[in-house]
Amino acid sequence: MITVYHNPLWSKSRKSVEILNQKKVQFKIIEYLKVGVTKLELTQIAKKLNLRPKDFIRKNDKLFKENDLTSLLEDDNKIFDLIVKNPKILERPIVTDKSKAIIARPPEQLLDNFLL
Repeated sequence: MITVYHNPLWSKSRKSVEILNQKKVQFKIIEYLKVGVTKLELTQIAKKLNLRPKDFIRKNDKLFKENDLTSLLEDDNKIFDLIVKNPKILERPIVTDKSKAIIARPPEQLLDNFLL
C-alpha cells in the first residue's frame, strides 16, 4: 500500500495525489500536520528514503531559521524529536510503500519510482 505524507496546502503534494488518482492507485493519505508523525514512523521513513533526518527537513522553514537549529543537524534523535514537535519542517510530500520512499519533488518522480 502506498502512503502519502500529505499537506494539501502545497501544490507538489496535491499534484502527487492527483497523479496517484489518475493512475487509479490505491493509497492512504496521512495529513501529518493534523495527525502528527511519530518517531517510529520517521525512523521507518528515513530507512526507506536511505537518508538521515537532516536530509528530509525544510531548512528554509521559518521555524528552523528563527531558532537557528543548524547545530542539531548531526544528532538524528534530536532532529526526529524536532519533527515530531514541529511536523511543518518535514519535506513534502513523502510517498512510501512497504520497501521504499521518495520525496516527490517533482511529483512526476512517482511514475518512475513506483512504476505507475
